[in-house]
Amino acid sequence: MDDAAGPATRAEHGTRGDGPVRGAKMPRWYVTLFASDAMERFGFYGLQAILVLYAAAPAERGGLGLAMTDAAALFGAWIGLMFMLSLVGGWVGDRWLGNRTALFAGSAVNVAGYLLLSIPAGWTAAVALPLLAIGGAVYKPNHQAMINRMFGGSRSREAGISLMYVASQISALLAPLIAGYLGERVSWHLAFLTIALVLLATTIQLRLTAGQFGGVGTTAIRPLDTAERRATVRRLVLSCLAIVVVLAGLAIAGLLNATVAIGAIGLLSVVTPIVCYVRLRGDPALGPDDRRRLTFFLFVYLGSALFWMIVAHAASLLNLFARDHVDLDVLGFVLPASWLQAATPLFILLLAPVIASVLPRWGGRNNVGTKFSAGLFLVGSGFLVMSVATSLVTDGGDKISPWWMVVVYLTHACGEVIIAAVTISAAADVLPAGFLGRTLGMLWLFAGLGGGIGSGVVRLNTVMPEPLYYSLLGSVAILCGLAFWAGRRALTRGLS
Repeated sequence: MDDAAGPATRAEHGTRGDGPVRGAKMPRWYVTLFASDAMERFGFYGLQAILVLYAAAPAERGGLGLAMTDAAALFGAWIGLMFMLSLVGGWVGDRWLGNRTALFAGSAVNVAGYLLLSIPAGWTAAVALPLLAIGGAVYKPNHQAMINRMFGGSRSREAGISLMYVASQISALLAPLIAGYLGERVSWHLAFLTIALVLLATTIQLRLTAGQFGGVGTTAIRPLDTAERRATVRRLVLSCLAIVVVLAGLAIAGLLNATVAIGAIGLLSVVTPIVCYVRLRGDPALGPDDRRRLTFFLFVYLGSALFWMIVAHAASLLNLFARDHVDLDVLGFVLPASWLQAATPLFILLLAPVIASVLPRWGGRNNVGTKFSAGLFLVGSGFLVMSVATSLVTDGGDKISPWWMVVVYLTHACGEVIIAAVTISAAADVLPAGFLGRTLGMLWLFAGLGGGIGSGVVRLNTVMPEPLYYSLLGSVAILCGLAFWAGRRALTRGLS
């Protein structure tokens, strides 16, 4: 999801605004941001590919030794926390550090997180994963802000952002292949160290190329005044003290464990978007029509949360299923289970141009409801396929063909291209321009809501048969898709 920071003045950019597509040579600042995003995404998708496998691996094999349900819930809780903190990360760049400075800080925090994961000690993961959530939450919104500020009103901005999206999919394709092989076949900690070195390279790059940005993002656009700074420090200190007190109380009571921590983060990622949505809707600067559109857009937010909750299963339960129940022997070479995570970005790279050419003409006037119904129907159908696949697994240890998983990931890829495009596009027209950042930021929060709910939902997999679990989730997605189709005209009127 790409957050628009709004147009900037030509004076801020100098001659850089014409971007990478119209000229024969890419501007140096664009090359820097392009490479930085590709390497940061390599870290994110590498972690996504192996986190649940590392968490579920026994301690004697270098893993965390978590129960399968905790390992599956861990990814949803982690990504929910990162998305939840993204609004704060954007605020850090806008009001405190400046976007470019925050970009560098987020990258540096990511390096520290991956270095901690590379240390073969279980306690380091408890520190590293929150650090990686903070680093990602600070890095991503400020990277998006820098792209928009450097392009300004340039006609090349949309093409430049699209090109970066392609780069992120290439990283998503390569990261599972490299990190997955190192983690599953050599050492989990070597995989994390490799990611740390890649992130260290982009951190050094950002530091050495600071002059390319001409001072843009060095300081906050609207810096905190003295009173705001004091209030912020006070809230931060009080929040940290509250967290320490709660953790100490849980430790004394003997309740401080992975299950409790994952559950607490999941609960927080559910409460936060609800509170932020209510506060946004109650903003006195909004008029009756604005609130009406935002009320109807809540259905889009919730549908998006459902979609991302289901897609997040790829890095949790589906990854574990591939490890245990899929025949990964291809011509005598046994594929690492994490390599199947590369299927979705590969399909996105292949299909995105086709879908992009069709999408603008699809759905007519009622395009939001129509396209959303298609996206949910696709991801729901994929889980119905998964239900059939799990029913074929026998107690005798027979394994199924990887093509079952490939079909599931194909539906995820098609649904992702549709859902991501329609939500970002529709969000731009819900509220006045001054609220665009917050409207788009809510998409991050509701994606986090999906992760938070998913961290609890995956536990149902242990109390019901797997075919029933996947068929229920798939049916819910399809029914919600049908609801969007039935209400497409009402949604169009509500958003107009």
